[in-house]
Amino acid sequence: MSPAAAMPETPHIPVLLRPLLAAVAPVSGIWLDGTFGAGGYARGLLEAGADQVIGVDRDPSVLAMAESWAPAYGDRLRLVEGRFSQLDQYGHDLDGVVLDLGVSSMQLDQPERGFSFMRDGPLDMRMSDEGPTASDLANSLDEGELADILYLYGEERASRRIARAIVAARPVTTTGQLASIVQSCLPRPKPGQSHPATRSFQALRIAVNDEYGELAEGLQAAERALKPGGKLAVVTFHSVEDRMVKRFVQIRAGKAANANRYQPEMAQPEAAFEIVTRKAVEPDATELAANPRARSARLRVARRTAAPPAPVSRAALGMPLRKGER
Repeated sequence: MSPAAAMPETPHIPVLLRPLLAAVAPVSGIWLDGTFGAGGYARGLLEAGADQVIGVDRDPSVLAMAESWAPAYGDRLRLVEGRFSQLDQYGHDLDGVVLDLGVSSMQLDQPERGFSFMRDGPLDMRMSDEGPTASDLANSLDEGELADILYLYGEERASRRIARAIVAARPVTTTGQLASIVQSCLPRPKPGQSHPATRSFQALRIAVNDEYGELAEGLQAAERALKPGGKLAVVTFHSVEDRMVKRFVQIRAGKAANANRYQPEMAQPEAAFEIVTRKAVEPDATELAANPRARSARLRVARRTAAPPAPVSRAALGMPLRKGER
C-alpha cells in the first residue's frame, strides 16, 4: 500500500496546495511544515519529491491522529510537538518552510475545543493544552483590555459595546453564551454577511494563542533555519497576517519603502530573501468550488539568500500591539 493510500480521508483540505507546490518547484531535500494539522501539506511535499518533512504542531491531538498513517512514510516524515515560532530548534539548513496560518477545519469541527460558535461547547480555543482559555480571558480581563483585543485582533468596530456586555454577563463559559452576547450587541446580519460573532471569536482565539506573536517570531525563525536557496511559503487567511508576511518579506528582501521621504535613507541590511510571488497568490475558481474555506486565503513565497539573518521589529511588521507591547 502506498503512503497516499494509507492516509485516511480527513475533513481538512490543504488550501492553495497546487500553486504552492508550483511556486516552490522543484521540491527536494528537507522541508519543515510548521503547522502540520491533518498533514496535507506534508504529504503534498513528500509526494512532490521532498526527501524528508519535519511536521511541527503544538496541538498534540493532530500528532495522535497521524499515528494511523505517518508510519507508511518511514523516516521521511518526522513529527514534533512544538511551536513554529521555535522552528529553528527542530531543523536547520532547511530546503523549505511551509506555514498555513489560523485554525484548521478539524479544530473548528470539534465543539469541545471551543473554536466555533456554530456548536455549543466550552469556551476554550487553545491550540495546545497549555495556558489560559478564552473563558479565562473573558472573565478576568477588565473592560478596556477586552475591548482592545476585540478591536486590534478582530477589527471589531463595536468592541467597547461588546466588551461591556461580556463583563456584565460574567461568568462567560460557553461558545453559545459568548455568541449570544455578541449577537445582542450588533444588528442582524444581511444575507451573505458573516455571523456577528465571527470577529470577536477570531480576536479571542488570536489572543489565547498569541498568533500574531507566533507569526512574528516564526518568520524570523524560518530565516535562521533556511539554507541559501531555501524557500519560505506562507498561507494566510486574513489581512493582518498577510500584511505581516508581506512586510517581513519586503523588509528582508531590501524592498521596504522609506517611511519618511524627508528622512535620509538608512543603510539596509544585506537582503536575506528574494521575492518569488510578486503579488499574493489567490485561489482559482476550481479550488473555490471544491473548497469554499479557501476564499480568503493568500499565498506568498520567498527564496533565502546567503545573507546573515537580522531581526525585524513587530512594529515594522505592522503587528497590532496592545498597551505595553513592543
